[in-house]
Parts: sequence; structure tokens; C-alpha cells
Amino acid sequence: MSDANDKLDQAIGRETGEGRFQVAISSGGVQFFADEPKSAGGLGSGPNPYQLLGSALAACTTMTLRLYADQKGWPVEDIRTAVGHRREQGGKPADLFIRHITFSGDLTEEQRARLLEIADRCPVHRTLTASARVETKADELAPTCDGEDAHMADMEALISVGRRSFDFTD
Repeated sequence: MSDANDKLDQAIGRETGEGRFQVAISSGGVQFFADEPKSAGGLGSGPNPYQLLGSALAACTTMTLRLYADQKGWPVEDIRTAVGHRREQGGKPADLFIRHITFSGDLTEEQRARLLEIADRCPVHRTLTASARVETKADELAPTCDGEDAHMADMEALISVGRRSFDFTD
């Protein structure tokens, strides 16, 4: 599904020729499908693009909270982040991601509240709320990307002020 030229720090989507919308995704050294549900004319063989975006937010939130809790030495046993998406007519912006986070462990109410504050500072949350830019080019050249460890560096900025452009100390 992927070429030897595919780099780990890129996400590459290619039509499979199966069904109308099925796309083979290569990212981070793994391959999977994105698709639309059968009810929308797809094969239902993978998450749709909004589900993938929600998955990125859920993963980043969970990872960031784990890093923060571990650095604080807090007794967080499990973190679960569920993310859904909907479009609200009249909303500014119309796209809304709804995130529900649950923690297990012997945490104080103050610790739980702080973890919810930190969730709003995860790198993907900041990307979504800052209105990222997209440049589109018609060529076969590989896009210039941050290295595959850039996300980890962004999360570590929660702990070490001054790395990259984040300040999470307040």
C-alpha cells in the first residue's frame, strides 16, 4: 500500500480503486483505510475524514494528559478521551468537536480540574482552534514536514517552558 519513498512524518492518501471513496492511508509507518459509510456510498472500511481528525484530537489529548500526570506524579490509572464532530448551522465556526474525558485513579477535584485545563492545551487542540493554514501544490515532490518526533516535543513543552512556542505554565 505504501511506496519506499513514503516518509514516516507524512500522511499519504491514495485511492484504492475499490469502492467510490476508499483511500489507503500511509502514516507513521502503518497503513489503514479511510472511507465513507455504506449509507453515504462508501464501503464502510475505515473512518471518515472527520473521524480521523477527531481521532487525532483524542490521541493527542490522551497522550498529553498522560505526560502531564506522569510528570506531576499523579495517580492516574487510565485516561479515556472520546471525540465527536458535528456542524452547527449558524455556529462560528460551524465545525464543533465535542470531547469527553474520563480519568480513573485517586485524584482530587483540583487535579481533575487541572487535567481538563491541560487538555485544552494539547498541540492538536491548539492547531484546531488556531485555524491552521493549508498550502496546496500540484507536484510529486514530498512536502516538507517537521520530524516524526515533533508532536512529542510539543507535548514536552507542557513541562519544559521555552521549548518551541508553547508556554503551559499558567
